[in-house]
Amino acid sequence: VCCECGQAHPLLDNHLYNFQDEVDDELICHICLQPLLQPMDTPCGHTYCFKCLENFMQEYSFCPMDRKKLSFQQCHKSSLLVRNLLDKLMVLCPFKAECQQSMQRCELEAHLQNRCPGFKKYKSELQRKKNPVCKGKEDPPAKGETNTPKDPEVPSGGSSLVAESSGAAVVSLGTAEPGLVNPAFEETEEGESLVQKWNCVLVAETTTIEIHREDPEEELGMRIVGGKDTPLGNIVVQEVLRDSVIAADGRIAPGDHILEVNGVNISSVTHCQAVSFLRHPGPVLHLMVLQEKGFSSRTAQQDSTPTNREVIHVTLVKRDRSEPLGIKLIRKTDEAGIFILDLLEGGLAAKNGKLSRNDRVLSINGQDLRQGTPEAAAQIIQTTESRVNFVILRQPGVQLGEPVEDGSTSNSSSSSSNGGSPVHHRRRPDQNHYRRKSNYQKKTVAIKKEPKESLGITIGGGRDNKNKLPIYVTSVQPIGCLFRDGRIKRGDVLLSINGIDLTHLNYYEAVSALKSNAASHSVTLKALEILSLNSPEPSLDIREQGFSWSPLWITWLGLPSYLHFCQDVVLSKGNLESWGFSIVGGFEESKGNQPFFIKTIVPGTPAFRDRKLKCGDEIVAVNGVPAIGMSNSELIPMLKEQRNKVTLTVVSWPGSLV
Repeated sequence: VCCECGQAHPLLDNHLYNFQDEVDDELICHICLQPLLQPMDTPCGHTYCFKCLENFMQEYSFCPMDRKKLSFQQCHKSSLLVRNLLDKLMVLCPFKAECQQSMQRCELEAHLQNRCPGFKKYKSELQRKKNPVCKGKEDPPAKGETNTPKDPEVPSGGSSLVAESSGAAVVSLGTAEPGLVNPAFEETEEGESLVQKWNCVLVAETTTIEIHREDPEEELGMRIVGGKDTPLGNIVVQEVLRDSVIAADGRIAPGDHILEVNGVNISSVTHCQAVSFLRHPGPVLHLMVLQEKGFSSRTAQQDSTPTNREVIHVTLVKRDRSEPLGIKLIRKTDEAGIFILDLLEGGLAAKNGKLSRNDRVLSINGQDLRQGTPEAAAQIIQTTESRVNFVILRQPGVQLGEPVEDGSTSNSSSSSSNGGSPVHHRRRPDQNHYRRKSNYQKKTVAIKKEPKESLGITIGGGRDNKNKLPIYVTSVQPIGCLFRDGRIKRGDVLLSINGIDLTHLNYYEAVSALKSNAASHSVTLKALEILSLNSPEPSLDIREQGFSWSPLWITWLGLPSYLHFCQDVVLSKGNLESWGFSIVGGFEESKGNQPFFIKTIVPGTPAFRDRKLKCGDEIVAVNGVPAIGMSNSELIPMLKEQRNKVTLTVVSWPGSLV
């Protein structure tokens, strides 16, 4: 039976309820003729269940009631008032032989999970059928095998990233909006296949890699994105260039998170600082990276509790059952149990300040998780009404972030999205959080010149470039008129010359336009100067001279939207697959509108196999619906609603070359 409604029904059908009283016809779906579930309004004024309408629209393109032309993207969630009225409908417990209670529909799932003797008996019988011979004490995570998370709300296979969320992370643990959009595991009527699916986890491990260079000045040959001054938080490898030092080594791949460089923690530094560390010359480079290995079968591992670790008790208090905690959990391949990978900036756990990255979770609300899994932890947290009691194991000295100052309140501090040092907004209002606001200034440069005098610049980019970049200045030579004038600088984006638009030209067309107009007595250039939010490290500009110069990734984020080149990426997947990527960003009251970025692409998933999406890509729209103004908790359900196919409109900027 379904763990949410307590009744047997096909996976893709709506939940079933035994209503105590007759329900008003205004609250009935005219497709399934049952009280509305996840109600959706059409532009023509009709309301249907989400699943009913979604299934109907896969075959037809009109409203079931008046047959007016309709697409699913035109529909929207019903008002909060309607949803609340539906949630308050009284239902009877389906296990009437053992339980005669009635409750509001929204309370039934919690009743089944925590209080219903009939459902408890059913789970025990099911567990005995699955494991006829059990040795020793039953493992609490077995509960997670029958209490399957509701679809489409809890991430079941996205174990290592099971909880990135709204602030600068994806979606938080225990919330209804998992960071890995579309669960990799869903409810099924067959218990055997359910166990098989739940026996998969997303494996991530930390590895130290030693890179050797014959020439200490040679570039590593990879592109990176992220930094604490961006929604991505961590430093992430976007691309490994062919025939490079990194490619020859073969151990670093796109999507890897770089945590340390030569013993220096870079998980909480700005993008420019990370580039500076990685460009530092030397014959040997030691990198600590977090690598996702994809979904894997669980293996029994022996528990180990080193004596030099400290056991700490932490209690987090949720305002309601659905409030997210803001924690990312992973399993390690070399050690049993669950570990905290990240704390969501602004999340409940980060505000509390007592949990830290790399803490091992021993138990939650008294349930032993020493051999547990992230999804088992998610189940416990999700069904907890208020107080979530953690017992964690901490290695002295492993906390990478700074401790929260004494006396800070839950509203005045939060942890950065990569689990780094807390940010005290009231005390440091100028903290560098990413905002796309006034990061550039337009300038018009009009100069008189000799007809044979060259402009003296070199350019890069062009719409034929792999990333479809605008034309930008790569160098200003000391022999031309622009060097003498001094207003055009390296990194400026060229908009036009003598009224000729350069923004849609490929590289060779732009070169031709610049050369032909340079032959005149006067030249008028319109350009954009990108204003850096963080002045680069002094060593950064010096080191850049040895590269084929291109702007840093963070520079492109400041461009106005009319210079973005959008492209559609179409992903397809099976019914039981995850899309395989996580997102960060979105609207927040404290930060306003932030772009959505792809932070993680999981090996072996549709997003990984397609090869078109990259870490750091910005999501502009989903199936043609603009993402601007949406919060993280609005976009993720929208992505999850797409069953087998989704079209992502993205802007892809090249990562910084190191």
